[in-house]
Amino acid sequence: MNLSTLILAALGVGILFGAGLNEVPTIIEPVNAYFLAPVGEAFLRLIQFVVVPIVFSSMILGLTRIQNAAQVGRYAVKLLFCYVITSAIAVCLGMLLAVVLQPGAGITGFTIAEAVQQTQSQSLIAWLVSLIPVNPLEALSSGNLLQTIVSAAFIGVGIQLVGAKADSFVALIESVYAIFEKILALILYTAPLGVFALISSVIATEGLAIIVRLFVYVFGLVLSSLLMIALYALILYALKAKPVYYFRSLLPALSLAFGTASSNAALPVALKNVQEVYGLPEAIASFAIPLGTALKRDGSAILQGFNALFIAQVYQVPLTPALVLAIALSSLLVSFSTPGVPGSGIITMTTVLSAAGLPLEGIAIVAGVDRLVDGFKTVLNVVGNTTNAILLSRWESDSLAEASAEALPSSDA
Repeated sequence: MNLSTLILAALGVGILFGAGLNEVPTIIEPVNAYFLAPVGEAFLRLIQFVVVPIVFSSMILGLTRIQNAAQVGRYAVKLLFCYVITSAIAVCLGMLLAVVLQPGAGITGFTIAEAVQQTQSQSLIAWLVSLIPVNPLEALSSGNLLQTIVSAAFIGVGIQLVGAKADSFVALIESVYAIFEKILALILYTAPLGVFALISSVIATEGLAIIVRLFVYVFGLVLSSLLMIALYALILYALKAKPVYYFRSLLPALSLAFGTASSNAALPVALKNVQEVYGLPEAIASFAIPLGTALKRDGSAILQGFNALFIAQVYQVPLTPALVLAIALSSLLVSFSTPGVPGSGIITMTTVLSAAGLPLEGIAIVAGVDRLVDGFKTVLNVVGNTTNAILLSRWESDSLAEASAEALPSSDA
């Protein structure tokens, strides 16, 4: 069996194992503490080990293949434009389904174990300033993906300005990329075991009963994610970008995204699939995929808007135009600053609920099921990121064709 089939099989076995383990409460804690949780955490750490080096090296190599700094700026502006439009659609879709399905209507009997403490949210200006790294080595060592990308962008522009003097450094970066790509190939052999442990741990500790109580909530989030994926499939069809072949090419990355619920973990595989299997130009892929992994979170955009309206329904807060607008704008902004790790949506919910004036205690109601729908949101994140990269390649098709023509050796008449 290939990797994607093994991962999907491990997911199914993990769900069954976790459900069976949940029926024997006396052994849940030792099995989870001494086997499932450590194995799952170890797998995520192995994946994280290669994320920053691959992002950093692929970003620099991608920038060195772009003709000039103006072209880098053009790519970034076009990508950000696409991100804002598609993320706004995701927010509106999530909020629309929350209004139609009314997942919070009639929910009673929840006892909140503890109030969620309000955290001081970072202002938009402060967040933008924080993207500029004080020390590029610190950005790499701390695993700050956004600062790593900014550092790589500065270095890439510097390489273009220096010219031939940077050839040895570029050769070093190419070696780094090749080394960590091989390390990733070895790590992926452990993916089925890691995915099995991660999903088993969640099902064993949370159980499937909570899904029954919050069925409409879970159904609404899953349906929103699937509808957004369908929209991206239509965009690919309109671009004549072979949507069926696209999903077949990205199946290993999408399987890993679903199993780990981490966009960062799926990044190296997505980058490899979209270039080597699907055939996205390397100059586009090596720039757009890392940037999208750091910024593009359609799953978070849907979650934040849907969840805020759900909590408003649970607490019977009237939906005024001002409240809806506050939820929509804050959900859109928060989606661009959500970390690509499991459970990060729960953390960033406080910002949206605070902006909308909704009770933060409502987070406790959905905390138990968030991990169960995290996989669908992460798959959507990967689909949104790669589709926007394909959209950029079609937008830039003329310039890419010119660059390819210039790269061909000229023949004497």
